[in-house]
Amino acid sequence: QVQLVESGGGLVQAGGSLRLSCAASARTSDLYIMGWFRQAPGKEREFVTAISRGGSFTSYTDSVKGRFTIRRVNAKNTVYLQMNSLKPEDTAVYYCAATSAAWATDIARRTFGSWGQGTQVTVSS
Repeated sequence: QVQLVESGGGLVQAGGSLRLSCAASARTSDLYIMGWFRQAPGKEREFVTAISRGGSFTSYTDSVKGRFTIRRVNAKNTVYLQMNSLKPEDTAVYYCAATSAAWATDIARRTFGSWGQGTQVTVSS
């Protein structure tokens, strides 16, 4: 497993932007698919997005398509989540995660074995 540390969360007004970062403790480029999940108060954790090892493939949950962008810089063992046009319903703790599974169209259903501690994102209306 790889250790993951998120940063970049905070409070933002609706319509604003935030960029989350996830730094890995070890090389991730050819080892792990990276993803972001979120958990809102009183709700189950949900898949947000994932990116393949080389960065060629991405997957997004429908509610963030066109607003969120995932990117990875393998030379830095870091993955980013750019969040634009934020809505109050985006309020949640955001978690970075890694999986050694193969890329697939149903990547959201795969088991992610490594998790960060989470970073709070709060969007005010």
